[in-house]
Amino acid sequence: MWRTCEVKLLNTSSGDTVKIGDITYKIKTPRNPELVPVKHISDSLPQAVAQHLRWIMQKDLLGQDVFLIGPPGPLRRSIAMQYLELTKREVEYVALSRDTTETDLKQRREIRSGTAFYIDQCAVRAATQGRVLVLEGLEKAERNVLPVLNNLLENREMQLEDGRFLMSSERYDKLLQEHTKEELDTWKIVRVSEDFRVIALGLPVPKYKGNPLDPPLRSRFQARDIYYLPFKDQLELLYTAGPNIAAERVSQLLSLATTLCSQESSTLGLPDFPVDNLLPALHVLNVFPMLSSQQLVQRLYPYTSILGKDGRTAVEGVLSRFELFDARRQPAPSAVLSVSTTKDAGGHANVTLGIADKEVTFQVPSGTNEPRPPNSSSNFINTPSHSQLIAEMMQSHMVKDMCLIGAKGCGKSVIAREFAEILGYSIEPVMLYQDMTARDLLQQRYTLPNGDTSWRPSPLVTAAIEGKLLLLDGIHRVNLGTLAVLSRLLHDRELDLYDGSRLLRWDRYQTLKEEQQLSDQQLQERSIFPIHPSFRVLALAEPPVVGANTSATNSKGQQWLGPELLTMFLYHTVTPLSKAEEMGLIDGLTPNVPKEAAEQLLHLTHSLRKTNDPTAQSLASSLSTRQLLRICRRLSQYPEESIARAVNKACLSRFLPSLARSSLEKSLSNSSIVDTADPAEHTRDYSCEFQSPDGVLTIGSVSAPVYNPSEKMKIPDVLFYDNPQHMMVMEDMLKDFLLGEHLLLVGNQGVGKNKIVDRFLHLLNRPREYLQLHRDTTVQTLTLQPSVRDGIITYEDSPLVKAVKMGHILVIDEADKAPTNVTCILKTLVESGEMILADGRRIISARGRPNTILMHPDFRMLVLANRPGFPFLGNDFFGALGDIFSCHAVDNPKPQAELAMLKQYGPDVPDATLQKLVAAFGELRSMADQGTITYPYSTREVVNIVKHLQKFPEEGLANVVRNVFDFDSYNKDMREVLIEALHKHGIPIGAKPNAVKLAKELPLPEVKMTGYWTINQGGNARRKLLCPTETHPIDIKGPVFLRVQGYPCNRQESRALSFSEEKAHWQIPMNEVNIICDVTTKDEEQEQNTLYVATCNPVSLYSMKEQGDTIHCIELYDVFPRTISGVWQPFVTVAPLGNPLDGQVVLHEEQSSVNRYIVLYNSIFIVSMQGGHKMCRDFAHKNWLLFYKENGNQVEVLDVLEGRVHSISLPINLKSVFLVAEDRWLLLESETNKKFLLTKPMHMTAEDSGVCQLHSISDDPVSSGHGTTEVSVPQMLSSDQLPNENLSAALDQKIVSPNRILADTGSFAQLIVGFPDLMSPNEVYSFKRPADLSTMKSGESGAHMFLRGGLRTSTPKQHNCVSLLSANQVVRALPPNKVPLKDVYPKDVTPPLTAAYLEVTDLNSKKVKYIPVPRSMSVSPYTNWLAKVSETDVLIAGLSSGGVVTVDMGGYIRLWETGLDTLQRSLMEWRNMIGSEDGRPLQITIQRDSGMDVTAPKHGKVDPVNAPHVGGNQWAGGTGGRDTAGLGGKGGPYRLDAGHKVYQVSQAEKDAVPEEVRRAAREMAEKAFKERLKEIDMSEYDGETYERFSNAVKRQVQSLRIILDSLQAKGKERQWLKNQALGELDDAKIIDGLTGEKAIYKRRGELDPELGSPQQKPKRLRVLADVSGSMYRFNGVDGRLERSMEAVCMVMEALENYEHKFKYDIVGHSGDGFDIELVRADKVPKNNKQRLKVLRNMHAHSQFCMSGDYTLEGTEASIKDLTNCRFFTGF
Repeated sequence: MWRTCEVKLLNTSSGDTVKIGDITYKIKTPRNPELVPVKHISDSLPQAVAQHLRWIMQKDLLGQDVFLIGPPGPLRRSIAMQYLELTKREVEYVALSRDTTETDLKQRREIRSGTAFYIDQCAVRAATQGRVLVLEGLEKAERNVLPVLNNLLENREMQLEDGRFLMSSERYDKLLQEHTKEELDTWKIVRVSEDFRVIALGLPVPKYKGNPLDPPLRSRFQARDIYYLPFKDQLELLYTAGPNIAAERVSQLLSLATTLCSQESSTLGLPDFPVDNLLPALHVLNVFPMLSSQQLVQRLYPYTSILGKDGRTAVEGVLSRFELFDARRQPAPSAVLSVSTTKDAGGHANVTLGIADKEVTFQVPSGTNEPRPPNSSSNFINTPSHSQLIAEMMQSHMVKDMCLIGAKGCGKSVIAREFAEILGYSIEPVMLYQDMTARDLLQQRYTLPNGDTSWRPSPLVTAAIEGKLLLLDGIHRVNLGTLAVLSRLLHDRELDLYDGSRLLRWDRYQTLKEEQQLSDQQLQERSIFPIHPSFRVLALAEPPVVGANTSATNSKGQQWLGPELLTMFLYHTVTPLSKAEEMGLIDGLTPNVPKEAAEQLLHLTHSLRKTNDPTAQSLASSLSTRQLLRICRRLSQYPEESIARAVNKACLSRFLPSLARSSLEKSLSNSSIVDTADPAEHTRDYSCEFQSPDGVLTIGSVSAPVYNPSEKMKIPDVLFYDNPQHMMVMEDMLKDFLLGEHLLLVGNQGVGKNKIVDRFLHLLNRPREYLQLHRDTTVQTLTLQPSVRDGIITYEDSPLVKAVKMGHILVIDEADKAPTNVTCILKTLVESGEMILADGRRIISARGRPNTILMHPDFRMLVLANRPGFPFLGNDFFGALGDIFSCHAVDNPKPQAELAMLKQYGPDVPDATLQKLVAAFGELRSMADQGTITYPYSTREVVNIVKHLQKFPEEGLANVVRNVFDFDSYNKDMREVLIEALHKHGIPIGAKPNAVKLAKELPLPEVKMTGYWTINQGGNARRKLLCPTETHPIDIKGPVFLRVQGYPCNRQESRALSFSEEKAHWQIPMNEVNIICDVTTKDEEQEQNTLYVATCNPVSLYSMKEQGDTIHCIELYDVFPRTISGVWQPFVTVAPLGNPLDGQVVLHEEQSSVNRYIVLYNSIFIVSMQGGHKMCRDFAHKNWLLFYKENGNQVEVLDVLEGRVHSISLPINLKSVFLVAEDRWLLLESETNKKFLLTKPMHMTAEDSGVCQLHSISDDPVSSGHGTTEVSVPQMLSSDQLPNENLSAALDQKIVSPNRILADTGSFAQLIVGFPDLMSPNEVYSFKRPADLSTMKSGESGAHMFLRGGLRTSTPKQHNCVSLLSANQVVRALPPNKVPLKDVYPKDVTPPLTAAYLEVTDLNSKKVKYIPVPRSMSVSPYTNWLAKVSETDVLIAGLSSGGVVTVDMGGYIRLWETGLDTLQRSLMEWRNMIGSEDGRPLQITIQRDSGMDVTAPKHGKVDPVNAPHVGGNQWAGGTGGRDTAGLGGKGGPYRLDAGHKVYQVSQAEKDAVPEEVRRAAREMAEKAFKERLKEIDMSEYDGETYERFSNAVKRQVQSLRIILDSLQAKGKERQWLKNQALGELDDAKIIDGLTGEKAIYKRRGELDPELGSPQQKPKRLRVLADVSGSMYRFNGVDGRLERSMEAVCMVMEALENYEHKFKYDIVGHSGDGFDIELVRADKVPKNNKQRLKVLRNMHAHSQFCMSGDYTLEGTEASIKDLTNCRFFTGF
């Protein structure tokens, strides 16, 4: 048991003594009584404290230094001060922080009138004057700072910088016996007083954070544990503090506090309860006994904010144990009712609060201004939760400083301002930032005008003296080691400053004044100042991140609220507003906002805030109240804007990861916010007009007055080509600019952010200041640049300050490169218009006090930043400060806009080239967005390519794009991706100019005249038959509405690496059972053909543009009768209609007996007709079609526009009909193949029916003598004539005549000259085939047999023959067996496997060529059905551009260029794109004027040995000389090459690596591979097996490793280390440099983790693989097991060498169990063999395991295992 001690003060004749218990101490009279602590001793001293004081006295008498150790709080300091007050000792107090240096302890230099003097600091002063040095916070000081005190502590000796030496009193006194004092003074020896003691106060480390004590230092102290007061003592104290409160309640509160400080609670990870704060809390409870205990505890210990779920449960358990869980029963204060000043001059106010139905009035400190009645501010909208919060703050304000915790943008600053105004406080805002030092907080050095150094108090100190409300904004950002200097100010209201001045609490100051009878003046001379009684601190902070590392510097936040900070403040949480409150707030602040819009916005925001999904919550943080108000302000000004756009803008959805973006889109649609694309947006002309008389600028639909600046030269002027997209961004910016917002533009590099801003300011005529941030930007450099002139520090204003002063626009570029803790100081500037500069001036927004800079009303900030995330290795500026700016995402221009812009950069660059560039870069950008490639290619790169092409047009595109892509040339995977993308869009990178693979041309046979066609129309009535017609309206059902589905068209240009007839190809999105039955094209404007493809199983129609990027598909499955068991095989043909029915088609089904279908966009009409007809569509573009039935005797003409059918009855049975002209049709009779010509009037109407005439045509041979020739059966007959020049070229004679071109099986082509218009006999010219096609047997080639399933039986429905009249060609598709392959391919070449050959008969060049069409990727299983469609695997249709389109049975579309002229043109373009490497060597010529005159020209001497000569006017055949014959000189008679340059090899050959070198490299690689296999004992077969899996995921492994590397890079970023003896000069230390200090440098280095912060462990991953039996069973169907194995292989390969960052294991689940171990975390596979073993185990397990599965159990068990790995913390 402790003895009870009492403290007595005894007055004896020999002087005063103090007696504690049995120990007495003799008091000496202090020399500086103002330095003795006053009013620290309380009236009743608890026993525990008396015991501590007795112990300290013992140590003091022994002359030992003491260390008081204990939990955070003011108790240890208070005991030390009580002891010093008792023994009347002068005190030197120093609060150590991480910024304390040796000079702060020993001596600091100051300059006085040009000379540097040493000024003693606390330790030296205490030692020489015999004071007590109180060192608080030893754990905060950086290592190796405190050892300077070691010798002073141990031997009382110390060598000083100014040459003096401190010596202990005993030795000094000994010396004094032998020497005089003068001698010792000349030796600079100073006596250390025998009364000098050190009292150190510190926290126990490791339990708390900080640096552990250095052993040598520790050994010099005597320690005493000062724990919280014992329960009984504490209880007595609390009873006296709260007489109105039930004793039981007080003891319950104390029990809670004691429980939460126990050893058990700290093992649970709960921070200590701030026991010392119970006292002020009870004062509150005393005035408000109705206050709920739980609320009180929340203020002392905000456990809901600082603890995770487990911690909260534990605390709530303790609360309910002590019956303090009473928040629901007790009413909270609802509002501040009134505030009035009190009569006394103490600066107090009476505040009345309404609680339930009672009113309680109490006194609180108030400011120096007149209080303002609550709810009278125009810009503060009161909501119930805020008024309750302010009422609660009033209660806390009565007793202690407070801290408001709330998410960013929730209104903390506004509430603080309102609170201050109600109480009449002036606010002193101090924006805290991460690398803030203790000096920045308290005092900074500066120079006086005469060059003397001095100290300038910081705003914090002036606020304390003047009694303001100090607003510490961002307390969560500052390092705890820096904040420690404030703990004494917050606890005791005392502060010691660097220049030696002291601030005392008001009552202590008054006591001191009275006791010492000193005036204010005298105390100020002794540097002692009172702290104003009204002074209060209000801290603002963002919520601590539960579970985060305490010293985390990442932007995500940190767990900053630890036990030390808990003792400093009472905490209030700003709860998020409820929906109704937020609505009221928006209504009040933006009264004109459209109601519905605001409600939708709030619905969305609250739905995002409520979810537990972290992605949604991060989105919600972008939609803070501040951001919502900004959106609403804008909506009230521009009500027609879409909310979706505003939300997307606020969240920067353009740059969100895909997961977050889809989550946002989902939330938007859930809140029924749809992005109404403004239809006028595409058509609207985004131009900017400038009206000069009144100076108004209009961008799009927004107008603004143009500025009239004083400084014209600061207005940017930039080359800018207007394009719609950038004009839209500028219009958007102008809207926000007019609303007074500061703007933030975020985008990838090179999208034109700077250009847009400069153009914007140029248009507005605004001068700009430009500030570029970088890694080393500090808060000081942002605002001022210090420099030294004549020994005086002067500050240059930075662009920021200039812009603020002059009202210019500040453009901050690369904002994401500076640390976010630096850029944070922009927040106060933007929000409150205030900011403190390093030289003591402050920027303010309203006129006021001296030494300020008034913010100009025109000042605005435009901030530019790259988007957050990889590969931009910047900081997340948007995340930290996004919600104080109006954000605009700047993207690369859309293809159309980009094309228009590039045309202006390169007017002479061919359009095709620009389009290819735009398309290729568009694709690369979308790949970057999806994360396939890392670098986001931008417009800047394309513009540079175009500029190059514009200047050097003869250089090939394929060469110039390398200027951009050579960066990636060493990254193999990246290079493959790039080349693939460029080839897809037809940029032939890597192609050689000679890689031309055109089909071989064979000569055509001579053209011969083979007969006549005579149209018989003599008077003979039998020959001229009239055909009656009837007209009847058609019967229409419908419409049926159908869905048009759009698919992206993955169009690939075919001429990437070689040039052939094939232009492009792509696949139709159809399934494998579908069968293609027709393809047709329709000529549109701008050279764009529309392609239509019909399929028939199920029936669907596809349409696409020749150059387009979308395929439209309509499934007609519901309309056409069902295909039952394959009996009915429909066959559909398509006819596209013409103007005014553009875009409509008629579908005709030949088999069934029912209908025609007209498809109009997305609806379909059904026209009934009896079935089995064939359709002729040659004149579909005139909107009429002809139908006939084989062997029928009727033709039907359907007029689509009139909706009628004209039936014409015929006297013959039809075989086929050819529409040779609109009014003349060729009919073939079915049995005899006899030809008839039917003429009809052009416009058939119902009245003049019955006038069609039928003429028979006799097919006569050339001379009747040879007997009749075979009657030709046309397969194709053109419906128009060849142009005259084509006809003349084909017949080799000048001829002008109507003509038709005909194709049949016996000839390549036939020309019928004069047909069908001339009635005289028409001559028939033929290009005969060597063998008739119909006689050739089908199915000779084996491959074809295999595909077709046997020989063809019936004649196919499609003839696959088209005529290209403009190109003078006939193109038909033939099966390989009907092609003379022997002539086409050389003997030793096997012909490729093809679907068909295109036979191109060119009548101009008289050549025929066979172009192979590649085999289709997949073929429908219905082979015999296919055989009925066409005899080859392809269908063919002509294109107006002189080419054909083919569709193979697998749905692969290919465009072919067959016309000779167009081919030649394309080849030229293609070669230009590759660039002409003509093989000539480059010659470098320097033109110099040699200054020697030319004498008479001569041949010169001939050198017998022919050595090369350069210059000299002598030899013939030299180079670079004069007068003689040679090369490159001047004045010679002629050029003469004496053959010095030996032969020239082509550049390509020179660049090629010799074959033997290549072979050597290959052999080396193979050898190394085999060695490696041998090393890891792996057979080559195993090696190949593993490679199969590895290669499949090579690219993914690469991508994953890129991402992991970026993680690494971010973590390894170095920091600035301050107070170094070498490095770069630290601007903040310039004055210390002037005075001659050493540690004034800073350098980059790895920052040691803060001591006490948990060790960083690797992340823990688990891969859970399904290895159940079904994986093996169905692997053959969809390759699932192999894909799973590839994924496992990818994880193992990607995480190799990252073991220090990721610890992973792989577990499988199957019917055998849910935790089959495949890879253990401590034994991961190191090489390919071990990895292959894992894959084999997976395969084998799934082959042999039991059936069934444990998927859910496996997942659950894995999650449990991972959560149990508590020792793995995040990094």
